[in-house]
Amino acid sequence: MWVRIVISAIMLCCFASGVSAADAPTATCKSFPFPVPQGHLGATLCTPAGGARTVMVLMSGSNFNGSYWDFSYHPETYDFRRAMNAAGYATLVVDRLGNGDSTHPPSLSLTANATAQNLHDVVQAARKGLPGAKPFAKVVTAGHSLTSGTSIMEATGYHDVDGVLLTGYSHAVNVPETLSVVATYHPAVDEPQFAGRGLDQGYLASRPGTRMHDFYDPADVDPGVLAHDEKTKEVFSLTEYPDGMLSTLPGMSNFINVPVLVTVGSRDRMLCGINYASCANTATLQAEEAPFFAPAARLRTFVLPGSGHALNLARNTVDYQHAVIDWANSTIGK
Repeated sequence: MWVRIVISAIMLCCFASGVSAADAPTATCKSFPFPVPQGHLGATLCTPAGGARTVMVLMSGSNFNGSYWDFSYHPETYDFRRAMNAAGYATLVVDRLGNGDSTHPPSLSLTANATAQNLHDVVQAARKGLPGAKPFAKVVTAGHSLTSGTSIMEATGYHDVDGVLLTGYSHAVNVPETLSVVATYHPAVDEPQFAGRGLDQGYLASRPGTRMHDFYDPADVDPGVLAHDEKTKEVFSLTEYPDGMLSTLPGMSNFINVPVLVTVGSRDRMLCGINYASCANTATLQAEEAPFFAPAARLRTFVLPGSGHALNLARNTVDYQHAVIDWANSTIGK
């Protein structure tokens, strides 16, 4: 009897106005410019309804902007930010300089070192209190591809984070395949969607129709995802690559002294070595990556079967989201 009454009350509360529990907001979000020496970074802080003491700083790599983490197409599946908020973590999505809603300085001035310095400033601000938010007790940096490299640079240079999530990253770089991806780039101003933005010729974008080759496996992508990704693709500068690639060489990552999770898609043409051998499964990746990290990193790895470079946008990306949440819960905590 009482059970039926309680259930009826919940039904009236949640459904009388046409709002289901699944539709209830899980986070409050606020966008703001974050000042840096060359201008500002576009930033959006999302905090779960119950609050959070741990924040994940999410920065996208080249070719993508903040929408990679906060994907509006079928967000119940592909929105990484939303999944982390639902798990009890605050998120801070930040665009690099020259990217998304951030300032676009001369392209030749953009470097991974500058991005790492900016990331350090963001981490410090998160600990002291971002606009409209209390200070966070714990900060985790999460990068994808290029910004996994800058996350390593920040963590080893400043030792001020509580965990490092490296996605679309490994030390098994397949150079010929990486160069085949670079060959698909062209000046962004050659495309109507970027014309008129005041960008110089050094800002690049992937040529229309090439992102399937670059970032996906044909058997593992929703055509709607591919279309939305093409619409929201981003500009970048090749000057960000040379110092950013240093993080994939032996040495630098060995100095990380906080928990690390490395995640990669099993069909990542750039990061799985010859014939995808390094990404055969999670155990293989663990064995491949372990020599590059100190015991203090408590290294964990995860391979998402069938995924290309863009793990957030694979059909089975929810499995990867669960792996991240499990790692964060067990090593860092909310």
